[in-house]
Amino acid sequence: MISRHRHPRILLALVYACLGLLFAGCASTPSQPASYELDYISRATSSSHNGVTASASVLSAEESREVYGVDLAAEGIQPVWVKVENQDDRAYWLMSVGLDPHFFPPTEAAELFDAHGQQDQLERRFRGLAFRNPVPPGGTVSGFVLTNLDEGLKMVQIDLVASGRLRPFSFLIGIPGFRADYNERDVFVRYLDSSEELTDYSDADAFRRQLEALPCCVTNRKGTRNGDPLNLIIVGGVEDAFPALVRRGWRPTEQNWSGAIMKMMTSALSGQPYLNAPVSSLYLYDRPQDLALQRARDNIHQRNHLRLWLSPMSYQGKPVWVGQISRDIGTRLTIHSPYLTTHKIDPNVDEARTALTEDMAYSQNLAKIGLVSGVGAASREAPRRNLTRDPYYTDGFRTVLIFDDQPRSLAEIEFLPWESRSGGFIEQLKQDGQ
Repeated sequence: MISRHRHPRILLALVYACLGLLFAGCASTPSQPASYELDYISRATSSSHNGVTASASVLSAEESREVYGVDLAAEGIQPVWVKVENQDDRAYWLMSVGLDPHFFPPTEAAELFDAHGQQDQLERRFRGLAFRNPVPPGGTVSGFVLTNLDEGLKMVQIDLVASGRLRPFSFLIGIPGFRADYNERDVFVRYLDSSEELTDYSDADAFRRQLEALPCCVTNRKGTRNGDPLNLIIVGGVEDAFPALVRRGWRPTEQNWSGAIMKMMTSALSGQPYLNAPVSSLYLYDRPQDLALQRARDNIHQRNHLRLWLSPMSYQGKPVWVGQISRDIGTRLTIHSPYLTTHKIDPNVDEARTALTEDMAYSQNLAKIGLVSGVGAASREAPRRNLTRDPYYTDGFRTVLIFDDQPRSLAEIEFLPWESRSGGFIEQLKQDGQ
């Protein structure tokens, strides 16, 4: 006897299979470099603090296979190369658990592979590549820490500890080989392009008025129909907001290409999560989202996801991203999507907005929280509908999250005196502080 919940899964898998064949046969795939080079050292990210310089780079699957001689990615292992130059007067230790609480010691990782009688040689190779503590005064040490596999972006936290001292470094590092949708749209090129003029707001009330004047909702490509509410504002960027999101488990989405469709098919059949599943394009400023992130749940049918558009505004020198966030609670067939499938959203879209606010409060980079109007209220009894005809209701507000690159505890988060309603979160925190 087949459970009623399995019929949609089988149908969706068949649709994904057909789409996979279609994409493999006629769809263009993102361009890739013609030649491959091991360049993880040359692309390393570096930073210095009080006489200590840390550098880090994340290896692709191909690079790790070349360096280690075995397919680490197939076992879910990803090497992170770390280099520490110590000009301080005392020795420092790298805390491997800071990079990954579940990191792999070299001997454990080597044991995962059948070395055909060469296990000792393989283990020596792994140990020889590992980062070795300590880093003596005036010395330089480099090597690898074996972490769990990520795709797209990796948050690399390097904590260097000496007697009475801590030198922390945080790097948000892109991983080669991942076909992220933000690469397709060159969002970070535009974000880092200083020639693009932004209207900067230093006054909080003037900034609030501009946020309230934004459109209520995303649209279709032609701009003729409204969709999901624009219920999120993020103020910050690669120095603070994005590391906070990645640190809390938010992952970039993949481009819609044949490989992604095949992964969706496999996930639909197995019921396993797909951490970087693509999202459909919605429109603001006459363009699709610049960046999409998601936090996968137990399977491909359930996830939290958000879309962000880089706005022509900045606030006190920080970029402003206008966003839409909702919670996917299932999948279904539909004629309103070119892929014939869609995720069904939780109609209470305010819940996803509040959940993200709570999540970011634990990120250690959230500085301020506010609410502004502009979405327009829709009741449970008279809901609005998105572009795939899912109903939703809302109190009509959008959350404003302002990030800072300095660590902030929960008690240090500031609440902007704009709107008092918050779906309960801000009011509860205010009551707790009284």
